[in-house]
Amino acid sequence: MRNGGAGRRRGLLRLGVLVLVAVAATAAWIALRSDDVYSGSTHGATVERFEVDSRLLGESRRQTLVRPRGGSEGRPLLLFLHGRGGNSDSNLTAGLFSGLEALGERAPAIVFADGGDHSYFHDRDDGPWGRYVVDEVLPAAIERLDTDPQRVAIGGISMGGFGAFDLARLHPDRFCAIGGHSAALWESAGETPEGAFDDADDFAAHDVIGALRTDSAALGDGPIWIDGGDADPFRSSNDALAAVLEAGGADAVRHTWSGGHEGDYWSTHMPAYLRFYARALQDCRP
Repeated sequence: MRNGGAGRRRGLLRLGVLVLVAVAATAAWIALRSDDVYSGSTHGATVERFEVDSRLLGESRRQTLVRPRGGSEGRPLLLFLHGRGGNSDSNLTAGLFSGLEALGERAPAIVFADGGDHSYFHDRDDGPWGRYVVDEVLPAAIERLDTDPQRVAIGGISMGGFGAFDLARLHPDRFCAIGGHSAALWESAGETPEGAFDDADDFAAHDVIGALRTDSAALGDGPIWIDGGDADPFRSSNDALAAVLEAGGADAVRHTWSGGHEGDYWSTHMPAYLRFYARALQDCRP
């Protein structure tokens, strides 16, 4: 009886933890829904919006481009994916523009792709969101910005962090570097919130951590960045990802800083993210 009671208590405790994770993550996603447009200094960078008339999705979606001071011709490109409830303008922050300015001529051009409310940037029942990003948004951005088509990095925040890892897994030879910032990752279908995946089969087809446990080289051989706050609800799953990559000998770095799953955390650390991407793109030799 004591063992049975202990088992029930452990089960209730686990359920409580999962509920807290879901509540915390939902609160964070609500915070990402802000429609506020950044109005501070761009430090010489220019911002442009353009539409991709997606044949794959059957609709037109707005993308956001950022050209560093001095223009984008011949520069490397960072493909950056937003969080759940966000849009292509969600990551235009003070940290972004100050970070680009600090990099000077090494600053990449950036395309912020629009992934809708909760696509998680993967092909699913309501559309081939992953293929739309790689096959439509990325080529359109390269052409419009006139960037180096061979030097491309991919990264993202929360939902976009998941998308960055999943797309890099599906296209291991396409990206010079990968970054996941508070990436929304789970180790089982039962942990996922409503809307993240169509069903258990959809999760299994895009289970980033599971895929890497099967093939530790699934993300290619470029440098990988993983970070998140010490109060982030995805901290344990990001630790699991880092452990799998370390065990497989990947060129990966894991940072855990003070903070939660929130905009101030990402804006504060955006200059560090950009330094990572700039260094990786500079060293990338296709």
